[in-house]
Parts: sequence; structure tokens; C-alpha cells
Amino acid sequence: MPEHHVFHYQKEFELESGAALPGLQLAYTTYGQLNTQASNVVWVCHALTGSSDFTDWWAGLFGEGKLYDPAKWFIVCANTLGGCYGSTGPLSINPETLQPYYHTFPAFTNRDVVAAFDLLRQELGLQHIHTLIGGSLGGQQALEWAIWKPGVFERLVQVASNARHSPWGIAFNETQRMAIRQDPTWNESTETAGLGGLKTARAVAMLSYRHYNTYQESQQEPGNSITDNYRAASYQVYQGEKLAQRFNAYTYWLLSKAMDSHHVGRNRGGVQKALAHLQARCLFVGVDTDILFPVEEQRRLHAQVPGSSFALLHSNYGHDGFLMEIVQLSEAISQFYIEEETVELVNYER
Repeated sequence: MPEHHVFHYQKEFELESGAALPGLQLAYTTYGQLNTQASNVVWVCHALTGSSDFTDWWAGLFGEGKLYDPAKWFIVCANTLGGCYGSTGPLSINPETLQPYYHTFPAFTNRDVVAAFDLLRQELGLQHIHTLIGGSLGGQQALEWAIWKPGVFERLVQVASNARHSPWGIAFNETQRMAIRQDPTWNESTETAGLGGLKTARAVAMLSYRHYNTYQESQQEPGNSITDNYRAASYQVYQGEKLAQRFNAYTYWLLSKAMDSHHVGRNRGGVQKALAHLQARCLFVGVDTDILFPVEEQRRLHAQVPGSSFALLHSNYGHDGFLMEIVQLSEAISQFYIEEETVELVNYER
């Protein structure tokens, strides 16, 4: 069974902005056992509202008889800095004030997140990672980490993500934050501040996560006489209520800002120069109906990284296809590994 842990870092943690946290903790999950060569590590980076429990939200990839079987692999995933599933975030107690951070939690970037992840990696004594995998926001973090620590990661699987967040994606996120700002409770310093706005933000987000076809198939009315109380309307309300039961507006705000700031070329001379630092063999995966991270972004990465591979998932689920099309994704990753073995064999024979 997956094991849940907490990593504590007691020193000051400086952020890219120049602000600092007096320390931090990361909740993380492990599954499987490290082999004697320490060569079987898979590190997972989760999406915006995910947790370290990858068997919950990406269950089809991890488990007995699945692509990443814990009998073979040692799998690690940490809840992101700023998260609300056990890692230091806005609802955590600031040790300097003995009060929750709330609005005073400093803004951070994906570079800060992976810097925290790397502290955990070092604590676990993991010198090399066989595969670093992440989707969406987690894919942004995975790419950032593989560029920053190129000698650590042997393979990168980036799913439904990009090298720089687009104006389109930033616009979606800002629209969601506008909803949170409109909530009159957002200016309060309480655990539930902005919760009503968060519900609306999540409903907006669903329109970027899914696709026209998704709603056509699942939310279309069966009859011809309805003039109100549509399925699609109640579905939006349901999704907002569902997230509000497990998340908070502060974390949503901060992680959406971190996503907006994603730009691997920042202070590295641009995206192309940043990607040149990669040493990992890369697989970039897109979803054909993704409107938030359109497939052009993954194709562009494939074109910019020599020797990389590309796979396209076919789905009616839009961006969420990376979570839903497990059979296709498993096959794509398996093929990625097979291609690598073939290349190595050819090189050996030469």
C-alpha cells in the first residue's frame, strides 16, 4: 500500500521573488521499494488541485499489474509547496507569528516548488530518477526541474503541458481569480475566505478542462420540453461545490499564479536555450481536444528538443483527457521505453 510521510525543512527557504519562508514541510507519498541499484525511481508531479496520493487521481497508471507496478518501481510524489494536502501553505501556522499565513503567504513560482522538491529528493538520498512524470501544472514543474537539475533525471514524461504558459491560459486563470476577488469574504483572514468565489472559479475552469464534446455526451437533455434547470447548469454548480469541500481559495489563487509565471526561458536566454540544458530523454504527450494546453504546445516542445518523442491522446475529455485516457497514456509511455531499448540495441550493435 502507498505510504504517507512528511518532510520537514527547518532552515530559511528563499523564494525566487526574494521573499523567504522560515521553514517548510512537504507531505509526500511513496509506493513500492527502492531496488539495490536505486535505479527504479519514478517521481510524479501533480496537477493544480491534486495531492501527493497519485493512486487517487492517477490510479490507472499506478498499482499492481499496471504500468508502474510497485513490485518493480519506487514511486514518489510530494504535495506542492503552497498546497492544502499537508505541505506548507496559506492555512499553515507561520512560526514567526503563531497565526495562519492566510493572505500573507508569499507568492511563489514553479522554480520555488521544484527547489522544495529537490530538498526532499536529497533527503531521500535519490541521486538519479528513472522517470520524472507530470501533467498540466505538474508537467510545467517537471520540465522546470529537469532543466534545473539535468544530471538527475534520465527520462521526462511531460503530459498536456508547456514550456511557457500562454496568454490564453493566463486569461483563464485571471478570470477565475476575478471570481474569487468578487467574493466579499475574500478580504477576511479566515479558512473559508473566498470560498463562494472559488466555486465560481472552478466552474469557469471546467470549461477549459473539458471540451464541447464532453458536455454534449454527458450533459445533453434527453427530452424536448425543458426550459430551465438544465443538466449542464447543475453540473457546473456541482463541480464548484465539490472542490470547495476539499480546497481553499488561497491555495487556488497562489497555484494559478505559479502556473501563470511558468516560463523556462526566464533569465536563461529564452525557451530554446533553456531546453538545451535537458539531458533527460523526453516524451511530450498532448490531447487532441485540449483547449487549455493545445497540442501545438507539445508539438513545439518535441520540435525543440532533439531526440525527443511525441504522443497524441485521442479524447472527448479535453485537457482532462490526460487523466482519463489511461490506456492510451500507458501505451504511449510503454512505447517510449521500448523505443529507447531499440535505440540502445542499435548503438550497441554498431
